[in-house]
Amino acid sequence: MTTDATTRIEETVKANDVVLFMKGTKTMPQCGFSSRVAGVLNYMGVDYLDVNVLADDTIRQGIKDYSDWPTIPQLYIKGEFVGGCDIVTEMTLSGELDALFEQSGVTYDKDAADKIREANA
Repeated sequence: MTTDATTRIEETVKANDVVLFMKGTKTMPQCGFSSRVAGVLNYMGVDYLDVNVLADDTIRQGIKDYSDWPTIPQLYIKGEFVGGCDIVTEMTLSGELDALFEQSGVTYDKDAADKIREANA
């Protein structure tokens, strides 16, 4: 991975409370997995930065090297790698994502989070 990509990724995850590296954008995801994670964050009213990895090949490969995680999307909260689609889905359904948002001081809609769990019960 180039140092430039590493620096850009590091600066991005440290400068924003919640960052989603995804295929496409939060308003127009380009893959089902990215769509699912963006959908959860959007529904829960989380303010997050979306980084479209399809727009930059160095970031697309760089984020995989940076996290040592082979797939996109990748969610970061307060500079820490949380996981991809399956992990975020599991954390949403178990309530762990709510707890992480609360610990991190990230604003989200608790009622919306509860509705996601009810719909998937």
